[in-house]
Amino acid sequence: MTVKEVTEKLGLKVLSGANGLSRKVTGGYVSDLLSDVMGNADADQIWITLQTHKNVLAIASLKDLAGVILVSDNRPEPDTEAQSNEEEIPILGTSLPTFEISGKLYEMLKK
Repeated sequence: MTVKEVTEKLGLKVLSGANGLSRKVTGGYVSDLLSDVMGNADADQIWITLQTHKNVLAIASLKDLAGVILVSDNRPEPDTEAQSNEEEIPILGTSLPTFEISGKLYEMLKK
């Protein structure tokens, strides 16, 4: 499945990094602790978080993540958005809380 397909099926908004929508998605990782994501997330996963600062993209790039989903209507900071566009790592948005979007992503990917 691609980030674009995940975006469409979950009704997410593309906030930045639209050129990376063709990235492959193999799973998801949920955490707001950057060191946890750095130590445990796998390449090609989508990271679900409420963090909006530039270090999110540093971790996403380091771990070769497929994209980032920001929950609860959070929006990326301007420098985060710029880095997302530059590195073609999509940042997606939802009004749903972490628990709900995580469950929906899990159900969709396990099929």
